[in-house]
Amino acid sequence: MATVFADRSGVAAPARASADPSGFWQAGHKPTLIAAFLYFDLAFMVWVLLGPLAPDIARTLALTPAEKGLMVATPTLAGAILRVVNGLLVDRLGPKRSGAISQLIVLGGLLSAFLLGVDSFAGTLVLGVILGFAGASFAIALPLASRWYPPEHQGKAMGLAGMGNSGTVFAALFAPMLARLFGWNAVLGLACLPLAAVFVAYMLMAKDPPNAPAPKRFADYFAPLTTADAWWLMAMYAVTFGGFVGLAASLPVYFTDTFGLSTITAGYCTAACVFAGSLVRPMGGALADSVGGVKALTIVYAVAAVALALVGFAGSVALALGLFVIAMLALGTGNGAVFQLVPQRFAAEIGIMTGLVGMAGGVGGFYLASSLGMAKQWTGSFAPGFLIFAGLAVAALVALTVVKARWREEWRTAARI
Repeated sequence: MATVFADRSGVAAPARASADPSGFWQAGHKPTLIAAFLYFDLAFMVWVLLGPLAPDIARTLALTPAEKGLMVATPTLAGAILRVVNGLLVDRLGPKRSGAISQLIVLGGLLSAFLLGVDSFAGTLVLGVILGFAGASFAIALPLASRWYPPEHQGKAMGLAGMGNSGTVFAALFAPMLARLFGWNAVLGLACLPLAAVFVAYMLMAKDPPNAPAPKRFADYFAPLTTADAWWLMAMYAVTFGGFVGLAASLPVYFTDTFGLSTITAGYCTAACVFAGSLVRPMGGALADSVGGVKALTIVYAVAAVALALVGFAGSVALALGLFVIAMLALGTGNGAVFQLVPQRFAAEIGIMTGLVGMAGGVGGFYLASSLGMAKQWTGSFAPGFLIFAGLAVAALVALTVVKARWREEWRTAARI
């Protein structure tokens, strides 16, 4: 077992290892990191499942554009709220047990929806709430991996575990195809098969980290909200992750409604965008470890703002796809960069802060997905929704510029800011 040192909050943590790649792999617990990735990956697959299925569901249930937007946004909002709950459970029950409970809830919910059927708009919203438990996996998988690694490897550990958001690629690729073959309701049952396999692997491989902080009083879990830094980090993640998951859920609807693509072709386009954003998340963490999270986020917000502002005026599938890939590359990098900063400032509260920051990201995703549906219904175009979110990216860039000097002065850490 590695020696320990006391971090700025007084909590014991593993001693610093070499920052080279081999040092990273030796610093933590690889089976747990793999288990966290698998759990996160499949959970994210089903979290956004209503997005690729939305065109088929909308036709069956005769939904309006606003109802479609709310349907695909509901799992995002439910996941945001439940991330706070999961953050509490992680610190009280431990991440492994919390993850097992969440996975069983999602499996039971999907199986029930498959067997009983979903035949109304209200039914899709209920299903969306159940799928929110899958989105809340964020607040479990990341602390499960993070607590095994010292500060200089936080960006890489959180990035690799967080790359599980690539599960959204599987939903975009396979859900429309399976819906074409078996019907969209059957997809809900088929999704239970890989979820069950991952649950077994998770129970065999995952191990709670040895340096977990002692449980606190209930009120103490929300103590970070009394600090401005918690709110800044939450706001920044609302843009990066909110943009990522909001687009992942909405792009199938966007491509089918705007360019008349089939659900399968729209799924391929969405998968390309989501894959780009997922692939670079660990790179974003590594980049932030190298140059600092602030510098990485500065580039992220500028690029994302420009791409999202332009995409509202894209006149062809190729141009829209290219701009979405650029935006997703930026947002995916930003996801890793934000979580390079979080454990530096809130090492002792990483469980609840993961939940709070993740909640803010989910709220951002809910806003983007639902606002795109409303923009389409009220104006006949998705462009206003993209423009407003681009403005939020600019606001995040301004906020980062305001706080970065104080962060570099006040945060006493050997890792880069």
